Amino acid sequence: MQRSLASSLVALSLLSSSLASAHGSMEVPLSRVYSCFKEGPETPKSAACKAAIQSGGTQALYDWNGVRQGNANGRHRELIADGKLCSAANESHRGLDLARTDWPATLISPDSNNRFDFVFHATAVHATAYFHLYVTKEGYNPALPLKWSDLEASPFCTLTAPSAPQNNRYRFTCPFPQGRTGQHVVYAIWQRSDSPEAFYACTDVKFSNTPPPPTTWKELGAVQAREDLAAQSKVTLRLFDSGGRDAETHPLTLSTATPAATWIYQLAQQVNATSSRVQVGELQTNGTVRPVNSATANRVYSREASDSFQLDIEKPTGGGGGGDPAQFKYPNGIDSYVAGTLVEGTNGSIYRCKPFPYSGWCKGSAPYYAPGTGSHWSDAWEFVR
Repeated sequence: MQRSLASSLVALSLLSSSLASAHGSMEVPLSRVYSCFKEGPETPKSAACKAAIQSGGTQALYDWNGVRQGNANGRHRELIADGKLCSAANESHRGLDLARTDWPATLISPDSNNRFDFVFHATAVHATAYFHLYVTKEGYNPALPLKWSDLEASPFCTLTAPSAPQNNRYRFTCPFPQGRTGQHVVYAIWQRSDSPEAFYACTDVKFSNTPPPPTTWKELGAVQAREDLAAQSKVTLRLFDSGGRDAETHPLTLSTATPAATWIYQLAQQVNATSSRVQVGELQTNGTVRPVNSATANRVYSREASDSFQLDIEKPTGGGGGGDPAQFKYPNGIDSYVAGTLVEGTNGSIYRCKPFPYSGWCKGSAPYYAPGTGSHWSDAWEFVR
């Protein structure tokens, strides 16, 4: 489906100011705030994310890419007090500072060179002074507020000249933190060079008590199921190589109405049984990847760090509003587009605003569907007919 340059510019101009000023967070492994956002700000799955919302509201999760200090200029310890590292001392994100032992955490494992590939998702790309990654000291207690003294004095990874991001992702390979067991926090600082502004991310990770063997698997990111699906829905995991070409396609058609956790589990099982390139699930301490019957816990692993993926969902015509008339004809009602809204686009096609967390991007945007393009407004809509 093609879209004219004019309509693309219209959609771009209609993005909200909060999206225009947003900047990024750690994606591999998934940061605390980004993980809760992916669970869905209105329907979180984990107890920790529910508690964060109860403490600070949902807006902090919609602003997952805006944990920042506007005038940092390297003065991180001066501006951010102990106990407020994960929020970067922003009251709006105070729920991220809750001292809990149950924040969703990712098991990470080194490659054969004892290194790990980190990915930072930058929704706005800036000139970089440095990325610094710190890890908590052995003996860190997640039941206590995170303090600067809980982190090693020096970063275990520093990046001062990152390569140009691909698909808005900075990718960098770092030495694997040594001497860690149990649950820890990786603390990321992204300092801009063209501004005093800096961005911060707490990422909850797990280290095996028995060091896992080096693995050839590279995590590409979390794959999550946000809604139950009707019978005859089709879900497809698509894998792309470094050039953006289709490498593998894994479709699954549901014979019956299926809960979110079940269909993503079934898809992961199918992928793992048939793919020569990727595996879906949770990384195990023996270096294998095992599917999990969970809507939020599965991740995609590939042997090629340059691969990328997307999850396509096709709903049956007539199901979930597929045969219903559009409620609006764009641009009518542009400020009333919420989850489930059916809108007729300028090309006469009908689009549906996706459920949370994407629906926050529908308001004020032109209906458009082109998944995997990295555009907020395109990811928020699904094609109906």
